[in-house]
Amino acid sequence: MLRHATHGPWGDPARHLPLAELERGLAALAPPKDRGSLALLVARGDDGRRGTPERAHLTPDAGMPGDAWLRDAPDKRDAQLTLMRADVARLVANGQPLSLFGDNLLVELDLSVENLPTGSRLRLGGALLEVTPEPHTGCIKFRQRFGGDALRLTAAPGLRPLRLRGIYARVVEAGDVAVGDALEVLSRGAAAAPAG
Repeated sequence: MLRHATHGPWGDPARHLPLAELERGLAALAPPKDRGSLALLVARGDDGRRGTPERAHLTPDAGMPGDAWLRDAPDKRDAQLTLMRADVARLVANGQPLSLFGDNLLVELDLSVENLPTGSRLRLGGALLEVTPEPHTGCIKFRQRFGGDALRLTAAPGLRPLRLRGIYARVVEAGDVAVGDALEVLSRGAAAAPAG
């Protein structure tokens, strides 16, 4: 049974997976790199409610219609939309609703730093999106919903470049999107300079 609170829905501790099982599951995943698809649309409403429309009109001014971004941080354009890999979400959720993550776009696509450096542009349905530099990391809510081992997996130093928790993007050109639409990498931003 999912409980709801003002900061979002709660998870089911009986569904939390141990780290070894998460790591085994992750090793079996192979997301597409150039062309994927949209698996789920999510708008974070008031009091933890989640809307999961079949289609939406994304815009540079409003982002995802009905989402908390427009109410809470409309001036923070680099955090306008969140994307997460749907295969990773299914693994971590372990049978819980994928809307529990709160990410706007659950996608079948490799979101790693190597595949989608900052500035990369994606065509989703009629909309044009751009990957921003804003880091998307797990938090206490993620830990509560999916367990400490899920948070450890997404935060592990060796796995951070995979961006398992997801990425942020902004809408460059408005357009209609729908579940099942193709998500295509149009261009890749400049890769970050190596540290050192």
